Amino acid sequence: MTTGMDFFDAVTLPAPRVDEAWARRVAQESFGMDAVAHPLGSNQDANFLMRTSSGQPVAVLKVSNPAFSAAEVSVQDAAADRIAAACPELRVAQVLRADDGTVRRATVATPDGPAVARLIRFLDGGTLFDKGYLDPRSVARLGEVAGKVDLALADLTGDGLDRVLQWDLRYADRTVAALGSSLPAARRARIESAAARAWDLVAPLVPYLPVQVVHLDVTDDNTVLGADGLVDGVIDFSDLTRTWTVSELAIAISSILHHPGAEPADVLPAVRAYHSLRPLSDAEIEAIWPLVVLRAAVLVVSGCYQVALDGDNSYAETRLVREWRIANQALSVPPEVMTALIRDALGLGTSGVSLADGVLLTLPDAVVLDLSPQSSLMDDGAWQDSKIAETLATHRLAAGHRAVVTKFGEARLAGSPALDQESPASVATGIDLWTAGAEELRAPWDCEVSSTGPGIVLRAGDVELAVHVVDARAAGAVVAGTVVATTVPRGRTRITAGYRAERVPEGVAPKYAPGWLATLADPAPLLGLPATSSVADSVLEQRERALAEVQEHYYREPPRIERGWRHFLVTEEGRPLLDMINNVAVAGHSHPRIARTAERQLRLLNTNSRFHYEAIAAFGARLADLAPDPLDTVFLVNSGSEAADLAIRLALVATGRSDVVAMSEAYHGWTYASDAVSTSVADNPNALHSRPSWVHTVPAPNPYRGRHRGADAVRYGPEAAAIIDELAASGRPPAGFIGESYYGNAGGMPLPEGYLAAVYSAVRRHGGLAIADEIQVGYGRLGHWFWGFEQQDVVPDIIAVAKAVGNGVPVAAVITSRAVAGKYREAGYFFSSTGGSPLSSRIGLCVLDIIRDEDLQGNARDVGGHLKARLEELGQRHDIIGAVHGSGLYLGVELVRDRTTLEPAATETAAICDRMLDLGVVIQPTSDRMNVLKVKPPLCLDESAADFFVDTLDRVLSEGW
Repeated sequence: MTTGMDFFDAVTLPAPRVDEAWARRVAQESFGMDAVAHPLGSNQDANFLMRTSSGQPVAVLKVSNPAFSAAEVSVQDAAADRIAAACPELRVAQVLRADDGTVRRATVATPDGPAVARLIRFLDGGTLFDKGYLDPRSVARLGEVAGKVDLALADLTGDGLDRVLQWDLRYADRTVAALGSSLPAARRARIESAAARAWDLVAPLVPYLPVQVVHLDVTDDNTVLGADGLVDGVIDFSDLTRTWTVSELAIAISSILHHPGAEPADVLPAVRAYHSLRPLSDAEIEAIWPLVVLRAAVLVVSGCYQVALDGDNSYAETRLVREWRIANQALSVPPEVMTALIRDALGLGTSGVSLADGVLLTLPDAVVLDLSPQSSLMDDGAWQDSKIAETLATHRLAAGHRAVVTKFGEARLAGSPALDQESPASVATGIDLWTAGAEELRAPWDCEVSSTGPGIVLRAGDVELAVHVVDARAAGAVVAGTVVATTVPRGRTRITAGYRAERVPEGVAPKYAPGWLATLADPAPLLGLPATSSVADSVLEQRERALAEVQEHYYREPPRIERGWRHFLVTEEGRPLLDMINNVAVAGHSHPRIARTAERQLRLLNTNSRFHYEAIAAFGARLADLAPDPLDTVFLVNSGSEAADLAIRLALVATGRSDVVAMSEAYHGWTYASDAVSTSVADNPNALHSRPSWVHTVPAPNPYRGRHRGADAVRYGPEAAAIIDELAASGRPPAGFIGESYYGNAGGMPLPEGYLAAVYSAVRRHGGLAIADEIQVGYGRLGHWFWGFEQQDVVPDIIAVAKAVGNGVPVAAVITSRAVAGKYREAGYFFSSTGGSPLSSRIGLCVLDIIRDEDLQGNARDVGGHLKARLEELGQRHDIIGAVHGSGLYLGVELVRDRTTLEPAATETAAICDRMLDLGVVIQPTSDRMNVLKVKPPLCLDESAADFFVDTLDRVLSEGW
């Protein structure tokens, strides 16, 4: 077997010094190709994209480093062919062949000596490196491709495979030692120390790590994107060698870490995907993250060395910036933590550290603070106080309690920052202790005691017990029961137990909690308290088992929301999310006045609306007062669907007719009548085909992408009126016209000027009624108008309103004239058990009081105006923003692939919503094309939250999704 190159025999490997003219000449003379050469980056080889005179790519001319033998190059080409045959779904950069089947490969002269040149298949689509942010699907696909490549190469043999490469992690310790002097002095110690520790973790595993031929560089650099934006191609086999198989995975996932927003936990989809194809052994799982650390160290020492050696290699200089980011991320989490996190992600289970029985301090009657999202202690926004835990503890000590403690492993809401793109470090890694007086802490076991800052660390075997902010009373070896410290009265003492407990952060982000907690133990039993239970059933699985599949939820992997406050939704992991879509909670989530109103009324009475009580009369009168004349009569129901249904029934009964006109691309509800007039294919893909014969539609009056645009949009109104006239002329005059008075379902855009005046006039001309669907836009959301129809300067015959009416409590209303309402008696009676119940009515009144007292309509006008201006400015910098529609806090950001063709960016919109969620913003798509970000937050949204939303969207549009 021929041995390939040995990096340590020739540490200096600058790329061949050849240029475009040289490459064009070689292509012509060696391969008969007349093409223009364009240089591509490489650390050690020379690569050129060969294009025709018209600019069409035809091949890549690859000139291997003169240090690489012909045998090494030949087996690389064989490996590419092997993968292409085994994985036909992958595109592979194979060496091109002449018509007679011979490879297009030749030895050519370079200024640095003879080198092998060959023509390689060009794969279009760009590399994963250029994609920016990588979503979980992209990450998973990289791991899947690495697994497929390893499986395809498992039994490859041949000359030129036994090489000693600087990139081979079997030699990582030697590479760091050889090139470490090139590191900046300020960073050298950290890199060398981390590499040494990682090597110590790998060394015992070496006998158990499988070895085979691997590509060794299935990274974002060397994987190409397909039409779907996911990896489907592999290039550059120049690092092919025989080494530890798991190196392929470690190298692949390390390349993820330099991408915008990427951090260690984000590589887990790749590990899962790889493992599903080629199961990892226990030894390989233990080795993965130490190898990632070693790869990071090799990258930065090699990058620094290459820049120093080859000063005009701009490719190497640019790469070095990203390689330092890889290193910083790889070193940001201890290898033991990442290993446990990987095991958890693979479903292999983790278990925390077991503590021997012992007593540090006996506090069986200590008050245990619940700082979780569902704790009543966090009510009314108390969680926003960063000192809330200390305040609560102080109050309880003042009330006479001896001690107060918190829970280990609890996802805490207390102190979690709002408006933060990073997930808070909410999971507690230890417990906090406050004592009224100085309490003696005793060694729970025979141990070594050392002082560390204002605290002590007890070590027994490989377990540490760190106790911070105490007065030390002992040092050195002590026996169990020895007093080792005393607490500071009313001060906070932090206790952590486990491996390396001294250096554990106080809290960790939930995504890292399984890894960190596997290296820790609950200290509570050392205080005579029960350990915190960590067993939890999947609420999502329970939901999907119990509920109908059609009752959907937002997001493929939805966060579990257990609390709301103003314009925030809070996950069970203690992360506040900015809520930009919840038009139901018009006054904000968990408004204290609404909560008090509900509690008081439930203590008094809640029954069906046939009973006589004051609340229903007061609420009905209040709604009637808010409607323009002659609308003075109210029906109370439970939902928008019911309100729209009842409005349609009123029109049918009042006119004695059976036909209704509706706008295209609209949604009104899910009951029989409201669904019948709902024409949005986003909500019902069969809406246009399943619509009953009594429903007639007019074209969507979309001034942005409809048939009439801009100033021409005024033509929609007369054309719709003409359709109504034609319907009446055919002998089917409509009972009514129903439409959103502000075109919400299409993306929050105003109707063209004069549209409703023309349509209302037409339907009334033939004896029909005009129904305004105010379910989404009513109640001041538009800022300048309380009702949406006011923007059109019209008055409908019937108003249907819901969502905002109860701030999340099921209550809705239909408002009409006494004359129209009276006609319903002819069709029978009306009764809604809980529509207008005492509870619903009181809350309805309270919501109206809050809108008035807190001037939420004015806030919608002012903050909405600021938000829209900022979004429009964002559109000047990001071409994907085609338009910003809407008014007040009812906006739509329409995303397009081309501002001329207006091709909807639906796939991009969905991905952007997912990325926004990762960064702390809840936003969803709307419209029949699902390419509009619907912006309809609680009306209490403030300017700082509006700015956070725009800044976050700007980041996503800049970094990728």
